[in-house]
Amino acid sequence: MRLHLITVGEPRLKYAQLGWDEYEKRLRRYHKVQVSRVSGKTQQAESEAVLRAAGRAPLVLLDPRGQEFTSEGLSAWLDAQAVSGTGELAFAIGGPEGHTDALRAQAARLWSFGGLTLPHDLAMVVLLEALYRASTISAGEPYHRG
Repeated sequence: MRLHLITVGEPRLKYAQLGWDEYEKRLRRYHKVQVSRVSGKTQQAESEAVLRAAGRAPLVLLDPRGQEFTSEGLSAWLDAQAVSGTGELAFAIGGPEGHTDALRAQAARLWSFGGLTLPHDLAMVVLLEALYRASTISAGEPYHRG
């Protein structure tokens, strides 16, 4: 399956750049990965840029209002998307103000990392690691020991 990762900006902190690069490389063993970095002067402009970048792919927004997944649950959900014929999923992390209500309304799913607020750079690394972990679970590989 193709995973399109959309972020507002790039990781700025060294640890986040290294983490992003490592998990993006690992994730590419299981999926075709596309990365889009968008920007905007306002929350509305950012949301419009995310929507344009996603194109026709079902949009999954990282949002505190969303559903939480266990690693196994995320793996099962991704597998179900692949079986259903969904060829691509777009995952988007918003900017400091988050996503607009209009963008949330157009999303196929809202996904929450839980009640914590994470810095943007760390959220980007967590997204990639979670997708990688779910992929290894689906492949029956030993990375996940739960």
